[in-house]
Amino acid sequence: MPLYDYQCQACGYVFEVRASFKEKENGLHPICPSCESVQTQQMLSAPMVILSGVDAGAPLPSRGCGPNAGPGCCSM
Repeated sequence: MPLYDYQCQACGYVFEVRASFKEKENGLHPICPSCESVQTQQMLSAPMVILSGVDAGAPLPSRGCGPNAGPGCCSM
C-alpha cells in the first residue's frame, strides 16, 4: 500500500498515512495524530526511484559531455 504525507493545518505536524488506491479514490480525511484535528492536507512528495544493478554509493553514469564523461564522448 502506498504512503501519503500529510500536514496538520492546525499544529503543523507532518505524518504519513498508509492507504490503498481505493481508499485514496474515495477521499482520505486523516486525523492528526498529534492534536486530533481534522484540518489536514496532503503534501506533495518526490517519488522514490529504485535502480536495479547500480551501487547506491556510486555516481550515475554520465549521458553527455562534461567533466565525468566517459571515453568516446564528444568525438574524443
